[in-house]
Amino acid sequence: MIKKPLKEQGESFLLEKMAASELNFNWFSARCAVTVISDKKTKTDFRGQLRIQKDSVIWMSLSPALGIEVARLMITQDSIWFINRIEKNYFKGDYDFINSFFQTTIDFDILQALLVGNDMTHYEDDNFRAGIDAMDYRLSATQRSKKKKMLQEEEVPNILVQNIWLNPDHYKITKVNLKEFGEENKQLEVKYSRFGAVQDQLVPGLLEMLLQADRKLQIKLQYNNISTDEALKFPFSIPSKYTKMP
Repeated sequence: MIKKPLKEQGESFLLEKMAASELNFNWFSARCAVTVISDKKTKTDFRGQLRIQKDSVIWMSLSPALGIEVARLMITQDSIWFINRIEKNYFKGDYDFINSFFQTTIDFDILQALLVGNDMTHYEDDNFRAGIDAMDYRLSATQRSKKKKMLQEEEVPNILVQNIWLNPDHYKITKVNLKEFGEENKQLEVKYSRFGAVQDQLVPGLLEMLLQADRKLQIKLQYNNISTDEALKFPFSIPSKYTKMP
């Protein structure tokens, strides 16, 4: 089918449409197939469970395809907890752990938004410009920062360069690209596809994440059994014999 060229729209129109199409939830849960591909082309597959309490907790459990749990992760607004059941150790700390691993700055709001295909709610949206890229709309911001009221005490806000691509039929995010201002060689990109209806809302069924810095990392998440209306628990206990990671 040959589609008609897109009609140009302003940033205010696109921001309103994007906000109206976002996943509205207090709880989010999904089973997922996880594939991790390193810069050395090493491929590792997991089965996982993802649970989110909006703006509060992100919890994930990972297992081999047909095995018992090997890792558990819990993230809050200010802390990271991680259990490695293979090495019998654990980590407890702040976002320096994630930021050093991914070699970029990520906070809870960014991570939550990326996992469900929404925009970040704690960041300013008055710096966007609208455009058209092929058959998608695109919103571009060269200096996007966290809202002042959302900053923690003594927190220095990072400045983001961001592009968001929107499907012109339902205005869901199909791709997002994030860079830190002045760090053009470091970027995080996520593509969303296989949208399906869950409780009368569209949810992406496949996330393809690419992180590029000193090394390259690809992560694919394929969701199934998605629910957005069930209160969840986030079990997390560290066995007494486990040692703390340095």
